[in-house]
Formats: sequence, structure tokens, C-alpha cells
Amino acid sequence: MQGWKRRVVYIGLFELLGMMVAATVLAQLSGAGPMQSGVLSFMISTCAVTVNLFYNMMFEAWERRRHIQARTFWHRVVHVAGFQLVLVSLLIPLIAWWLDISLWKAFLMEAVLLAFFPLFAFFYNWAFDCIFGLPDSVGLSPSQTR
Repeated sequence: MQGWKRRVVYIGLFELLGMMVAATVLAQLSGAGPMQSGVLSFMISTCAVTVNLFYNMMFEAWERRRHIQARTFWHRVVHVAGFQLVLVSLLIPLIAWWLDISLWKAFLMEAVLLAFFPLFAFFYNWAFDCIFGLPDSVGLSPSQTR
């Protein structure tokens, strides 16, 4: 499976599985019912996907304005840290409001999700590639992928 079909399946499965796990974790941490934590998980996922889209568009526009030609290690660190800061600043109030808890409790719940999702993403990517194979771009030089 390649191209847009691969991307849609990848994102769809990632978000579906991520929402299921997040809903379970949030229910356990908050004592909320499955419906309440499931809806919150859906809102978190929707927020993350939307922020990802717009954050990357703005980040790439910033790169163009500064005529950046390559992404160094530190450039990537700034990119991911900025994304996480924006996302967390939106999710903590959302979690606190939805579960009717303090911002501190919402922060702690978000911290658990922040610790979990990099591990989830690592194992998800590995499993996805094992099941669906590697994308065609793997093994190609950068000039061949443009």
C-alpha cells in the first residue's frame, strides 16, 4: 500500500487506536465513564490533528521567510517542542473543562498522555510497517523523492 491510501489508513488507524487507549487511560485517571472519556478522547484527537495541520503550515511559512535550507537537529527540537507547547496549552483547559477538574489535575493527565504517545507512536509505526510494508520512499535518495 502506497501514496495517499497509505497515509489515510495510517492516520485513521493511528487516531482510532490512540483515541481508544486515551479514552481508557483518561477514564482510569479521572473516574469518568466510558462515554465521557471517549468523547474527550475524540476532542483531543481532533484538536491534535487540527493543530498539527496549522502548526506545520505556519512553521513551514516561517522557514520560507527565513530562507532555511535544511532542518538541523536543533531545528527539529524547536519544531516538536513548539508543537507540544501549543497543543498542551489548548488541551489542559479542554480536559479541565470537560471533566470539571482543576487545571493542575488536567495538567497531570496530559502529562501521562505526553509520556505515553511517543511510545505508542514508536510501536504503532513499527507494527504498521510490518503489516503494510515500508513506503516506496524508503531507500530512495532525497533527489529521487521530489
